[in-house]
Amino acid sequence: MAVNENTEFSAGSELAVRREKLANLKAAGNDPFTITKYDVDAFSADIKGDFAAWEGKTVRLAGRMMSRRVMGKASFAHLADKQGEIQLYVKRDDVGTELYNTGFKKWDIGDIIGVAGTVFSTQTGEVSIHVTELVLLAKSLLPLPEKFHGLTNVDQRYRQRYVDLIVNPEVKETFVKRSLILRELRAYLDSKGFLEVDTPILTPFEIGASARPFYTHHNTLDMDMVLRIETELYLKRLIVGGMDRVYEVGRIFRNEGMDTKHNPEFTTIELYQAYTDFEGMMNLVEDMMKTVTMKVCGTLQIPYQGQTIDLSHWERMTMVEAVKKYSGVDFATVASDEEAIALAKERHVELPEVPTKGAILAEFFDAYVEEKLIQPTFIYDYPVEISPLAKRKPSDPAFTERFEYFINATEFGNAFSELNDPVDQRERFEKQVAERKAQDPETKAQVDYDYVTALEYGLPPTGGLGFGIDRLVMLLTDSASIRDVLLFPTMKPLD
Repeated sequence: MAVNENTEFSAGSELAVRREKLANLKAAGNDPFTITKYDVDAFSADIKGDFAAWEGKTVRLAGRMMSRRVMGKASFAHLADKQGEIQLYVKRDDVGTELYNTGFKKWDIGDIIGVAGTVFSTQTGEVSIHVTELVLLAKSLLPLPEKFHGLTNVDQRYRQRYVDLIVNPEVKETFVKRSLILRELRAYLDSKGFLEVDTPILTPFEIGASARPFYTHHNTLDMDMVLRIETELYLKRLIVGGMDRVYEVGRIFRNEGMDTKHNPEFTTIELYQAYTDFEGMMNLVEDMMKTVTMKVCGTLQIPYQGQTIDLSHWERMTMVEAVKKYSGVDFATVASDEEAIALAKERHVELPEVPTKGAILAEFFDAYVEEKLIQPTFIYDYPVEISPLAKRKPSDPAFTERFEYFINATEFGNAFSELNDPVDQRERFEKQVAERKAQDPETKAQVDYDYVTALEYGLPPTGGLGFGIDRLVMLLTDSASIRDVLLFPTMKPLD
């Protein structure tokens, strides 16, 4: 993409030159910033994609001038609109000598312009607009990154996403695809009878979950409030209320670390369906992933960072089976917490804060298994110690009816048969909060007793699922970092 002309000016001196040009325009009564609208009736890709239908027609387009080549009494330029770029052919005799010489030729790369003209094809076969009308709609006071190097500094790309979108068209394509992914996810869930809802982002207190929240203060109520770390408990209250299938596309906030897979602010979808269980959720995930991926990508074989992910096939293993497969340790034969602790020490596996057999199994999974799960894999039957909201497995109460699914050694989603026993739920909440306070005496975590009250009114058997949108977009756009799929990732301000 051509993005600039050769210039002798540094960015600083060019800024001065462009400001002077703006001042001259204003002095001549041609202030572009006074223009309030420009009627557009065509776009670049539509014209180029069906030239036969557009040839000879008069069209009006608007966008950013990305290049210009002056050749005496005629010039070529490129205009970028929301669909892409198209060539402009501008003749002095068609637009007028004054506009051509004192206007168009003095405008800068990056200026926003409106054009009207006739669609034609050049001798080289390039679809173009033979311009008869030119309007300067907004003056660009800063030069775009120069032609051959573009905007390549990663930090600057994230901080100045507006410039990144201008000069790197593949970035815009990523975010167009993100929008399409969200649209198809909604369409899939809507087609299955789910109702999209909104629940509070500001919550009255910190729940006992392990994620660390952001705090703020409500002045009128004179109380601290918390930015939500999940949407789960409110959504399940709606199931209690008789809304049998609900989902929310929600922003989540966690005051934790940042890396290529984590941002403090991110987007999830959580959904709950009455009268089904975790196996129903497992089937829904597989069908949803296949349906949405085929709609968005046209294939289930997805290229990701140099390898191919096959979304047409999903493996299913219990956590015990997976640990045995990849570490050789069979937790089905481990009889006690003490035996599990000895195994962890022998294998140099980190011991959890509360070293129970189930919690140690999860540590073995983290140490030996997760990095091996490249192709789509469901891991189910999670220990009860790490699953405070999941229903116990009737055949083995040490485990829960819970699964997570993994792709490219990354957890993509989490689901359970929801715990609906209010007595059991209260005990687990209280134990969870007590453990948090033992680890961090300053924690403000509390038991959500109102949710327990909701369960006392009766929550039907329910399957629940939560998954991250950002990681899914990373996968389907072949993006290596979560920052590549967030328009404005969290950044520390520059001094």
